[in-house]
Amino acid sequence: MNRFRTCISILAIVLLSTLHVYGQASFQAGGNFTLGFPQNEFKNNIDNIGYGGTGFFAYRFPQSPLLVGASACFLVYGRETREEPFSLTIPDVFVDVTTTNSIIMGHLFLRLQPPRGSILPYLDGLFGFNYLSTRTTIENQANNEEVASSTNFDDITFSYGVGGGLMIRVFQPTQDDLKKNELQAVYVDLGIRYIKSGEAEYLKKGSILIENGKVTYDISKSATDLVTGHIGVVFTF
Repeated sequence: MNRFRTCISILAIVLLSTLHVYGQASFQAGGNFTLGFPQNEFKNNIDNIGYGGTGFFAYRFPQSPLLVGASACFLVYGRETREEPFSLTIPDVFVDVTTTNSIIMGHLFLRLQPPRGSILPYLDGLFGFNYLSTRTTIENQANNEEVASSTNFDDITFSYGVGGGLMIRVFQPTQDDLKKNELQAVYVDLGIRYIKSGEAEYLKKGSILIENGKVTYDISKSATDLVTGHIGVVFTF
């Protein structure tokens, strides 16, 4: 956590030194590959790294380094598949039963970022929710087609956090191209977020217990704090 705060402080100094530059791009939209690292109590219950993706859209206030936007992130933090007979009366046909533990995070955010440059540092403040769910799906082994599915357990809690990163420009249209379309530039996005949350109940890998045809759940409860890291692409227009 101390290293994270140090990185944010350094990023803030670089960012504030560039705020005198203003540009014309009004919107940002992007998507990225995301890894989630459980923290604190959540780390004690979940010992594996989550993986998934994040998408976002943001609007820049005119002649300002301030943007407002929304992001949505989907992470899988546990998955297991077992082979089972299709039914007690058809024991010679088998299906795959897959249980997936996941988190959906939705956040509104404020972003501080210089409007123009080949390298754009940024700082984010976020507020939203974490939605945790465990879902079991039956799939046909021949073609992986879903036969049936059910949400075993879910819960939702508020969350908030801070983040930062760098956008590195990899493409910029010529002046003639800019007259024909609204795309201003394309950036590679590297970033990190620290997300704090309220308490939630959730299942982890191996929490669904089946005995004598009956199902019981080993429910965990804690805050679901995460550090996420991402790499992706951002379009400004």
